[in-house]
Amino acid sequence: MLLLKGSFVSAFLLVISLIANVEAANGFSKRLVPPQTPATDPFYQAPAGYEFLAPGTVIRSRSFIPAGLGLIVDILSVRSYQVLFRTNGINNKPIVSVVTILSPLLAPNDRFVSFANEEDSSASICAPSYNYQFLAFPSNLLVQADLLVVQAYLLSGYTVSIPDHEGPDSAFAVGRLAGRVVLDSMRATQNFKDLGLKPNSMVAGVGYSGGAIAVGWAAQLQPTYAPEINIASFAIGGVPANLTGTFAFVDGTTFSGFLPPAIVGFQAESAYPELRQLVNRVATPAGQQALQFASTHCVVDDILSFAFQKVADKKFSSLGDRILYDPQVAGVLNDNLMGSNAFETPTKPILIYHASQDEIIPYANTSTLVDTYCNRGAAVHFTTYQAGGHLTTIVDGLPQTLQWVADGFAGKLKNNKGCQRDEKLDSPLDPVALGVELEPVLIGLINILAKLGEGDSNVQQNLHTLNQTATVPPLNKAAIASRQLH
Repeated sequence: MLLLKGSFVSAFLLVISLIANVEAANGFSKRLVPPQTPATDPFYQAPAGYEFLAPGTVIRSRSFIPAGLGLIVDILSVRSYQVLFRTNGINNKPIVSVVTILSPLLAPNDRFVSFANEEDSSASICAPSYNYQFLAFPSNLLVQADLLVVQAYLLSGYTVSIPDHEGPDSAFAVGRLAGRVVLDSMRATQNFKDLGLKPNSMVAGVGYSGGAIAVGWAAQLQPTYAPEINIASFAIGGVPANLTGTFAFVDGTTFSGFLPPAIVGFQAESAYPELRQLVNRVATPAGQQALQFASTHCVVDDILSFAFQKVADKKFSSLGDRILYDPQVAGVLNDNLMGSNAFETPTKPILIYHASQDEIIPYANTSTLVDTYCNRGAAVHFTTYQAGGHLTTIVDGLPQTLQWVADGFAGKLKNNKGCQRDEKLDSPLDPVALGVELEPVLIGLINILAKLGEGDSNVQQNLHTLNQTATVPPLNKAAIASRQLH
C-alpha cells in the first residue's frame, strides 16, 4: 500500500537523479517529468459552460500514480484516480475542484471514506491532489504525513476520497466553502462510473484541524445542501469551531503562522473577495509581505516564517488590536462560526474529539460547540484527550476514529441519540486494537509521536521538528513497546 520511505528533500532529489540516470540509459527519460502545478495544469481548469452543471457532476477524470514525498508507491493493489467536479463557493458561486480517489482492488462497492486533509495553506501547490502525484515536489508536509492516516483506511479495506476542500483558490479556513466542496466531492465520487460504486453508497466523513473545518461544515450543511447523500457518520478532531477564538488564542504564539494564510483564504475570489479592499487599505508593508509569502507557501513554511508575530498589531495593519472589531472582518468570521444557526445542526452521528491542552485550537470553543449541538438534539460522542497536544492528538485519535467509521458502516450508530462524553487519559495507540494489518501504519505513527514529543513539546521547543514528522526513518518493532500504550 502507501508506504512513506526515505528522508525528505535530499532523498527525493537523489532518487529522481538515480531513476533519471537509469531511464536515460534506456532511452525513457521523457517519462520522468514532474507533474504540472494546479496553477498551470489544464486538468484543473473549468471548461466553458461548467456553471450550468449540477453540483457534484464529474467534468473530467484521469488515472495517476499516487506517491508520498514524491516517491512512487504500490500501484498494484490500489486503483487511483483524480476527478474534476462542479461545486459551489460562498453565495453558491459556481466553481470547480478536484477529488483524489484511492481504492483497494477488493474494496466493497457500497461505502467509502471522505477524508479531508489539514491542508492549512493558501497556495494551490499545497493541495493534496498535487502533493499525492508521483514526482510532485512534496510542498505540504502535513498533507504528506496524512498519507499514514489514509493508509490506515486503505488497509482497512475502504475506498478513500480526498477532496481539495479549499477549492480552486485555496481558500483556507472558509468553512462554508469547504463544507460544500466536501459534500460535492462525495457526490462526484458516487457519480464516477469507473469506480463502480453502488447507488446510494454509504459515506463516512473524516477530518482533523483544518480538515475538521471542512468536514464539520459538511456535517452542518448536509441536511439542507445534500440531503440525498447516505451519510453513515462524521468524525472531526481538533476542531476550529470558532475562528475568532482561534485567532485570539494563537496570535503572537509559536503557531501564529496559521493566520496570514487564513486572511489570504478569506479574500479569495470564491470566498469573500470584498475583503480585498479592506486588506489592501489597512495592511502595512510588513503585513502585505506576510500575506504575499502565505499566498505562495505551505503551512510549515508559514509557521516558521511568522512564529511569535502578531496580526493584531500596528506592525501588521493600521487596525492593530482592533482588527477583529472591524464590521467586515467580524461579519465573515461570524458567517463561518460553527453552530451559529439551529438549522445547520448535524443530523447524522458525529464523533468530536479534542485535546484539553491543545496549544493551537482552544478546547473551550469545541466544548461550547458540543454543548450547542447537544442542546439541539444532535447525536454527538465527545471525547476529551487529556494527554496530548494538537498535533499528537491527530495520531492518538486514529484508533477511535477508525472504530467509529467501522461502527457507522455496520449500522451500529443509527440508533445513537443524545450526547455521550468520555475522556482518554493516555495514548490509546494500541497495536492489538489496530490489528496486525495496520502494523506498518502503527510504526510510522509512533515515529511521528516520538518526533512531536509529549503534548507537542518538541515542536514548541523547536519548530523545525515539523520538517521531520513526515520523514522519520522506520523504527525497530521493539520501539512500539517503548511507548506506553493503553
